Amino acid sequence: MALQIIDRRLAGKNKSVGNRERFVRRYKEQIAEAVRRAVSQRDIRHIEGAEHITIPKKDISEPVFHHGQGGVRDVVHPGNKDHLRGDRIQRPKGGGGKGSQASDSGEGEDDFTFTLSKEEFMQIFFEDLALPHLLRTHIGENPQWKTRRAGYSQDGTPNNLAVVRTMRGALGRRIALRKAPQRELEALQAELDGLLAQGGDADSEAVVELQQRICALQVRIGTVSYLDPIDLRFRARAKVPVPNSQAVMFCVMDVSGSMDQARKDLAKRFFILLYLFLTRHYEKIDIVFIRHHTQAAEVSEEQFFHATESGGTVVSSALVLLDQIIRARYPVGDWNIYVAQASDGDNFTNDSGNCRNLLADKILPLARYFAYVQVAEDEQNLWQEYAQLLPLCGNFAMRKVAAPGDIYPVFRDLFKKEGVPA
Repeated sequence: MALQIIDRRLAGKNKSVGNRERFVRRYKEQIAEAVRRAVSQRDIRHIEGAEHITIPKKDISEPVFHHGQGGVRDVVHPGNKDHLRGDRIQRPKGGGGKGSQASDSGEGEDDFTFTLSKEEFMQIFFEDLALPHLLRTHIGENPQWKTRRAGYSQDGTPNNLAVVRTMRGALGRRIALRKAPQRELEALQAELDGLLAQGGDADSEAVVELQQRICALQVRIGTVSYLDPIDLRFRARAKVPVPNSQAVMFCVMDVSGSMDQARKDLAKRFFILLYLFLTRHYEKIDIVFIRHHTQAAEVSEEQFFHATESGGTVVSSALVLLDQIIRARYPVGDWNIYVAQASDGDNFTNDSGNCRNLLADKILPLARYFAYVQVAEDEQNLWQEYAQLLPLCGNFAMRKVAAPGDIYPVFRDLFKKEGVPA
């Protein structure tokens, strides 16, 4: 009897899910480029959502087969009431063909437009990104488990039956149970042969007794089973805890008076992308939000993105608080520590040197990766101090963002997977 499996899952609006996935895989490069363009044009509130993607028709054209010149082709055409064989037909008036119509909306007749769902958009958006230098070194309170081989057991499921080990055990059992009777049988047979060779009567009591004992031993040897339940051996597996990757990301944002609304929006765009990336790609990760002006404070997610307080600028206050939180709650031996800082670079003059010293002496030795993003084009004193650390620290990176269109390339450059080109 043949087994037929019918997939009756509904596809939205009668569309083929399989065909859609193949289409996205086939034209991944064009779709990824359209996603990058879309991100640079979105506002903060709509950074996560579906998107209409337009691909030029020339990029999705498929090769087709045509009839070559020559050959014999028989074609049957239907008749008509207007023309007879030999009639001359006037050439149509106008140009030789119809071109595509121009459009002011970015689309034309030669463009193919479809909609990426929210999940598809975010999946393509964060593809090939990862936290740099992530290590698995800790078995936490809720450890991850991995199944490993743990010898053999006498109980198990048929698919785990170790055939070779079972047959080896069965062979050893048969040898052990048959060896002594076999030696006794050989001795009795030799004794019987000796009596008969000496001219003994085949019907004598001694010969009959030997023959009975030989028959009993042969039956005993023959009753040893080929395979017994005690021979069965199954591959056993045991769950053992494996190290998992505990990570914490510190988001440090400057909200001082020099950070106008445009610069704050740039910083928020960067941190929103970082937040979405972390929450979608990593199940076990802590995110700590720190805002600072002259004073720094650990805040909630809501306060980090929506609070409006402002003031002067003392960046070192945030770094001091960052160092205190790390040492109090996140031991370096158990946690992968990451820091992302966004600022316009404007800082109290005497404080920028303190920031560099704090990074070099206290924070960078503890952190797996530290990314600094300046949301201004001009290099301020903080940038100049941080730049001195670049040739000394391999886990430190600096980038500039001057416009919304720069956010995604910078973000991708900072968090691309190791070995993957930007």
